[in-house]
Amino acid sequence: MSLKSIVRELKEMRDGIGSMSRRGAESRRWNSRTKSHVAPDVTLTSIEPIQQGQWANLPPELLLDIIRRVEESETTWPARVVVVCCGSVCKSWRDVTKEIIKTPEQCGRLTFPISLKQPGPRDSPIQCFIRRNRETSTYLLYIGLVPSENETDKLLLAAKKIRRATGTDFVISLVANDFSRSSNTYVGKLRSNFLGTKFTIYDSQPPHGAGIQPDSRSSRRFHSKQVSPRVPACNYVVSTIAYELNVLRARGPRRMHCTMNSIPVSAIQEGGHAPTPTSFPQIVDEPFSPSPVLKGKGPILDLNNASLPELPVQSQGSAEPLVLKNKAPRWHEQLQCWCLNFKGRVTVASVKNFQLVAAVDPSHNVSAAEQEKAILQFGKIGKDIFTMDYRYPLSAFQAFAICLSSFDTKPACE
Repeated sequence: MSLKSIVRELKEMRDGIGSMSRRGAESRRWNSRTKSHVAPDVTLTSIEPIQQGQWANLPPELLLDIIRRVEESETTWPARVVVVCCGSVCKSWRDVTKEIIKTPEQCGRLTFPISLKQPGPRDSPIQCFIRRNRETSTYLLYIGLVPSENETDKLLLAAKKIRRATGTDFVISLVANDFSRSSNTYVGKLRSNFLGTKFTIYDSQPPHGAGIQPDSRSSRRFHSKQVSPRVPACNYVVSTIAYELNVLRARGPRRMHCTMNSIPVSAIQEGGHAPTPTSFPQIVDEPFSPSPVLKGKGPILDLNNASLPELPVQSQGSAEPLVLKNKAPRWHEQLQCWCLNFKGRVTVASVKNFQLVAAVDPSHNVSAAEQEKAILQFGKIGKDIFTMDYRYPLSAFQAFAICLSSFDTKPACE
């Protein structure tokens, strides 16, 4: 049996199991209405083999070999969706799939949503592009070199620009049609000040292995009937971005510095490691004493409009955070413009184009070659189309948030 036929049979089997489970649930509800006694536990155990399916009983060695072959053969999207399908067959398949799939740092590929919060590969960057929609004020991040003709590109993240009286918010989500902070697709946001010179990146989950400053608001719970139990309890400050003021109105590219509070500078040193989360947090309802708000003595909190508590992240021990700076361009006499070597990934001159490199001191013992590597590269290739290439130690979420800061209006920096 060929590999494609196995994958096709897996999809058909999964669809069949879903319909059988729905029919079984409907029949049990009908029986509960017509009978006064409670069904014995033996009926539940008899359904379990049907839900698991025949593929759950495969020998572990054979199962490991099948999923490994699927993972190695489908390395790009949209064909890589079959790897995700393998993880949704049953629990045993999901455990083996999670064991085989490596992080982007190890394999250079994005598979599950948590990959967007994990650092990119060390050697070659992951190449993506951003599509801007001026009418809806949305920004969509796709994986790939350039947009495809048949529009089958894999969507990674989406952001919506929301203007406020004191600044601008970019709400970042896993989907392009739900930017509610009360949704389980909410992954973070970017917030600017009034002048558009300082930005703060907020993550919906605390960075892996980082300490959080105690705050009474961080333990606030909500009634399960008001919001989903997966609602993030608060936002965590993971990075700050600062653009230098252009007081003299001199011509030239923007100057920016990014302080990655969640990434220590030791991550880019030899043998260093960046924080790598392995799963999204699950918030579970726990017994609690109702507050006056929940007792009806105060207004009900609307998470679609209200701001979640914002907590700063403590650096691990005395670790110094990693600081990124834009690579200084050179002036081209013949073209009469500032130029950077984007290696063919940027084709249109724009003030938004930039490359970020590590800003380290000689005492940090970071090699010169590592200091010259572009950790994040962003530039324009067409009308409302921009490329974004990132590598270790940044994640796709962090890189996307930094690039979004370039879209905001900055009258004091230009």
